[in-house]
Amino acid sequence: MLRTDWTRAEIAGLFDLPFDELMFRAQTVHRAHHAAGEVQLCTLLSIKTGGCPEDCGYCSQSASADSGLKAEKLMDVDAVLASATEAKAAGSQRFCMGAAWRNPKDRDMDAIVRMVEGVRDMGLETCMTLGMLEPAQAQRLAEAGLDYYNHNIDTSPENYGNVITTRTFQDRLDTLANVREAGISVCCGGIVGMGETRQDRVGFVHALATLPRHPESVPVNALVPVKGTPLGDMLAGTPMAKIDDIEFVRTVAVARIAMPLSMVRLSAGRESMSEATQALCFMAGANSIFTGDKLLTTGNAGDGADAALFAKLGLTPMAGAEPMRVAAE
Repeated sequence: MLRTDWTRAEIAGLFDLPFDELMFRAQTVHRAHHAAGEVQLCTLLSIKTGGCPEDCGYCSQSASADSGLKAEKLMDVDAVLASATEAKAAGSQRFCMGAAWRNPKDRDMDAIVRMVEGVRDMGLETCMTLGMLEPAQAQRLAEAGLDYYNHNIDTSPENYGNVITTRTFQDRLDTLANVREAGISVCCGGIVGMGETRQDRVGFVHALATLPRHPESVPVNALVPVKGTPLGDMLAGTPMAKIDDIEFVRTVAVARIAMPLSMVRLSAGRESMSEATQALCFMAGANSIFTGDKLLTTGNAGDGADAALFAKLGLTPMAGAEPMRVAAE
């Protein structure tokens, strides 16, 4: 039975387990609900880059960041669909589209809807991340057939204000509720390695695992410190500039145990991880990755490197439906 009543003490207890015991428990939970050795391939495209009015301390797309990134307009629908065609040819199951907005404007919704419909017509799962959503906007995306909406909580409720001041943790939860109410599946995770404490990582997993319904997809990002961003500049040259690999794997394992049916995705930061660290993450229950050589604005491992790693580890791309969505049908 899926639990949404986890206590922080229980989550902290998982983090504190001996590493081999934690990995054993995570792999046991994983195999009870997911096919062993299968990893979902997803592709992420920035459909509107830069100029975001939010002040997220990790993000090079914030208008307040001095990252040298120029603001661009929303991509043409045909260009987005061309990228989706390439992603499908490379083996991706899900195509994710991200726009650097605080929230979408009504004038942009017609183009957004055409993107969703076009990608779905190719037989790909669709995911959008557009910032905060009003109920009517969520409903329109649902009517267009959007499969997933991504809206990360980023970190623990207590640490949130240290990372972002232009919107609240509750704003994040309100958008997630609007997405759920519209009947769209939720993709929600966050970032570790932002200088947070172990207790913040406990709080981050706890917040996700105690939502009324677990997110169908949980991306776990490792911070990529970008020069010109508050966190990138603050952490540059310090021991905190990169989270300890074992602590990152622990976070993945605890997320798997607390949210058994969710897809747990290795997202940003994977390009700097060793093959051994990625292998440990897969053993810990991660079963989704972003492919390609670029995420929104940061580097990624690339299709060739991923294919070589999959061959070395004996992993295969996932083809079936996600367990949590099957369970809801």
